[in-house]
Amino acid sequence: MTRTPSTDRWGIDATWLDALDEEHEVASATIDRLREVIGEPPEDLEDRAPIVARPGDVLEVDEAEVTLEDGSTRHVDGELPEDFPLGYHRLRTPGGPERRLVVSPGRCWLPADRAWGWAVQLYAARGRGSWGIGDLADLRTVRETAAGQGAGFVLINPLHAVAPTPQQEASPYLPATRRFRNPVYLRVEEVPGADRVDVDGDAGRALSDGDLVDRDAIWARKREALRRVFDATGRDDPAFPDWWWHQGQKLQDWATWCALADVHGPDWHTWPGELRDPRSEAVGRFVAEHERDVAFHAWLQWCLSLQLERATEGMTVIQDLPIGVAGGGADAWTWQGVLAQGASVGAPPDAFNSQGQDWGSPPLVPWRLRDADYEPFVESIRATMAGAGGLRIDHVMGLFRLWWVPAGGSAADGAYVRYPAEDLLDIVALESHRAQAVVVGEDLGTVEDGVREALADHGILSYRLLWFEEDDPAEWPEAAMAAVTTHDLPTVAGLWSGEDVEEQREYGTGTGEELERGRASLLAKLPGLRRNAKPETAVKRAHELLARAPSLLLSATLDDALGVRHRPNVPGTTERPNWSLPLPVPVEELAGHPLLRDVARVLADGVRRTGA
Repeated sequence: MTRTPSTDRWGIDATWLDALDEEHEVASATIDRLREVIGEPPEDLEDRAPIVARPGDVLEVDEAEVTLEDGSTRHVDGELPEDFPLGYHRLRTPGGPERRLVVSPGRCWLPADRAWGWAVQLYAARGRGSWGIGDLADLRTVRETAAGQGAGFVLINPLHAVAPTPQQEASPYLPATRRFRNPVYLRVEEVPGADRVDVDGDAGRALSDGDLVDRDAIWARKREALRRVFDATGRDDPAFPDWWWHQGQKLQDWATWCALADVHGPDWHTWPGELRDPRSEAVGRFVAEHERDVAFHAWLQWCLSLQLERATEGMTVIQDLPIGVAGGGADAWTWQGVLAQGASVGAPPDAFNSQGQDWGSPPLVPWRLRDADYEPFVESIRATMAGAGGLRIDHVMGLFRLWWVPAGGSAADGAYVRYPAEDLLDIVALESHRAQAVVVGEDLGTVEDGVREALADHGILSYRLLWFEEDDPAEWPEAAMAAVTTHDLPTVAGLWSGEDVEEQREYGTGTGEELERGRASLLAKLPGLRRNAKPETAVKRAHELLARAPSLLLSATLDDALGVRHRPNVPGTTERPNWSLPLPVPVEELAGHPLLRDVARVLADGVRRTGA
């Protein structure tokens, strides 16, 4: 997107517009501090930063030799031929530095047919064999149930890994890495070698007796059992070391960080100074001394890749990409030269939060990201998209600009920093094309002019919610995923019964008047219902309205389809057990649940009707 006139050479916007289109000036102290954090880009950056182009594009160099991914070479003279191969190549100009050339199709892959599907908080989808948390075997059951109902996809919460330490991070949106998965989602009895070790499955399954998902207790039990399996059999299968070798340095870095975190804690900033550099001699010595511990964490990722492949077989599973990572985590350790030190990502003040929001993730520095050949972004997109056929980008506006909050300041005292959106969107399109994966951009809230148009130009689906849209669903765009609600918003039953407002009042997220006004505005989205209608009737009505949408994808949450009254997450609360509420029925019983069957039938009819 073209920079606004108020954007300086550091990419910082001096002003910003709120949801009411009122302009606000950024404090000069904020701008000065963010300039220090961002730093001066090198003078020769434009001569060696990646070129992102499409076949047929005129290049910014007159002539060059290009080494393609397959090792062959091509000469280009001012522009790329229409038949130029897509991919990541190396370009050299006479007398100039070598630089990366990314050739993109410019548009994401899209399925030919419309479909409906289930949105699932996997940790909540427990089955009879679960150890207190929904796992990849439970995802397999959900996928089989969905396929039997005629669904075309399943949308799941982020599965990215957190620190392997005893105190587990509950939020799926604050991972330690966006490149590797969380082993808490492993079905222990199904990892290779588990049949030769007593893993005490009864004790594991007893963890499901609790009313909440207790990640600390679950991970302690699973880790102990998984380590015993690994110690007994982990090196027996030659497929593991071969897979590990093909993952390269990125998996070695992840497994090393995990082993270090086990000894020194989950925040690399607190480690001994000589261990804070991933390439230091001290880290090399640690790896040599803890070789088996490092191998264990790599083995967990191999087990996850096997179980995810089985869980998603034959169906598109849309995985979620968080906006960032924990500042003390593995990606921040590996890419500390690319991530900002002294700022975090958040959101400016709005109607829902007058103080703004600070999400705690360090942002990528735009010029440093370019200087790193966009590799941190490429790896995060590719890893999240891998093996499942779909990607949802949380807060997709972050590809254009992010609200940076200086360390030690209020979220209200931040500023927007611009990103090279056209390059990033073309990279998403290339990865989507290669993986044959549909991409959804979560473009909710305040969206500046031009963003949705740019997403549409790149084949990235918009995200439309009944709770947010003013138009009749029949008027919603075709190039979209349509839904009633999300994990951060009220369920239909919770809204209709009033229990969601009661819970918000309990946790002090607004005044009684504000909460009731908000509830009334959402209830207005469900016309034609008697005031004494049952919550189940409201759920069906909401999805009948959703089924009117001509959008490519229609999505319903399992929470709504089961009549759940408490949403997965209430933003702004810390005492509430967010991200820890299990579904009320085991996944084996989903197919027979009456309300869920009604919702599935409504959406299936809607896809057939509007797709005819």
